[in-house]
Amino acid sequence: MTSAPARQGTEEEYTPDPRRWRALSVTLAAGFMTLLDVSIVSVALPSIQHGLGTDPAGAQWVVSGYALTFGLALVPAGRLGDAFGRRRMFLIALTAFVAFSALCGAAPTIELLVVARLLQGFAAGSLAPQNSGLIQSLFRGAERGRAFGFFGATVGISTAAGPIVGGLLLAAFGEPDGWRWIFYVNVPIGVLAVVLAARLLPKAQTGERPHIDWAGAALLGGAVLALLLPLVQAESGGIARLWWLFPIGVALAMLFLWWERREVRRGAEPLFDIRLVTETSGYAPGALLGLVYFTGFSGVWIVFAQFFQSGLGYTPLQSGLSVTAFAVGSAVSAVVAGRLVERFGRRLTVFGLSLVAVGVAATAAILALVPGEIAGIAAAPALLLGGIGGGFVISPNITMTLRNVPVRMAGSAGGALQTGQRVGAAIGTAVVAGVYYGVLGAAGDSYRAAIAGALGVAVLTTLVALGVGIHDLRDERRRAAGVGAPDPDAPDTRDGGASADDETPHHISHD
Repeated sequence: MTSAPARQGTEEEYTPDPRRWRALSVTLAAGFMTLLDVSIVSVALPSIQHGLGTDPAGAQWVVSGYALTFGLALVPAGRLGDAFGRRRMFLIALTAFVAFSALCGAAPTIELLVVARLLQGFAAGSLAPQNSGLIQSLFRGAERGRAFGFFGATVGISTAAGPIVGGLLLAAFGEPDGWRWIFYVNVPIGVLAVVLAARLLPKAQTGERPHIDWAGAALLGGAVLALLLPLVQAESGGIARLWWLFPIGVALAMLFLWWERREVRRGAEPLFDIRLVTETSGYAPGALLGLVYFTGFSGVWIVFAQFFQSGLGYTPLQSGLSVTAFAVGSAVSAVVAGRLVERFGRRLTVFGLSLVAVGVAATAAILALVPGEIAGIAAAPALLLGGIGGGFVISPNITMTLRNVPVRMAGSAGGALQTGQRVGAAIGTAVVAGVYYGVLGAAGDSYRAAIAGALGVAVLTTLVALGVGIHDLRDERRRAAGVGAPDPDAPDTRDGGASADDETPHHISHD
């Protein structure tokens, strides 16, 4: 192998797009919609069952089907954005998302609703990696950290705000058909976002027709499907029925890794360059930390909704408002963290994970001990603390994971990062909800014991993520002290990312 080609440009040659912040606001608004739809439907499941006359298993596919196709689309769509232009992919995916949202709202049967949700999830998954890729291409240096701060705030608040927005819509439009407006609300916002994105997003330069690794896409798609399907169907016995898909998924994942290495050796463009994990500084620990953190972070919203509504008799709106403090804390701290990440680096995520662990543990204790009528209010300070910590985790981790990734690979790298987060979310939802229902059954319908046990699992996964963060922080300090002398020609990674003219990730070489 020969060394990577020298950098063809510098940060001084970068000319910022004067519309970049307005473009970011449009892409984040669209991203907020797609991520909100991961959790917003959960509070509407009883309304869907009543309105369409279906059973819980059918209604559950409305949630799990979206999560499944969302995860399937991420890496292939990221690579397509890198190859054919992120603006083009963004507009196609957003238009499809709006159309399938309208189809979901108008669905007359549960079967058509599930099909529409599958297509809506695929469109959302196709849009998601374009967001991180566009940030990589539009911003440099400290501005990139700020932009990822807003992106992290969007990720954090969209997940936590789903139950709140869903509860408000159900309260406004009524129980029988209120669920339809959860989908209809995307249409006017989405149409406006398409118009603004077409005006504000920069057009990609045209070049040679790129190679697309369709074989790699098929192998990765099969692996993700085999691993996610049992998990997203866990509440209806999916793990017990479909456990045999796990070894198939692992085998396909191993075959995918072999195939991608083969593509690299023969000089072709792989779907996902494995050297991003093995040789790009910061990518592997950041991806692992994100996967582990989302394992605990994502599952808690399902059990919160079940605890407050089924256990304490709260309405969907009251249930959503009970976790508002987490969303507010996460949104504010994520924006602040985006400004601090270049100064404090991995220390921010270590600090944030510590706050999350303390906040979630305190929430578990409060909900297990205080009277039900004041439980939501009593838990607000602890949830606020956890939310502040969460904001210091998501956006800094995204920034540090992607900062050494070249712009030309930003979509596939961001897609792979989010795929890990989706897999972690599916695992976490299955495990945390499984513990909740398991304790509920074993403890004689003690909702207090069930929520404490479920949140205890979330605390443990957060502590594992904290261990990953501490290990990477030690590596960061060793690198700063000069242990393992860096290449003197390598760019200063403190500026927040590679320049637009990078052709390979740092530390990656070509055959």
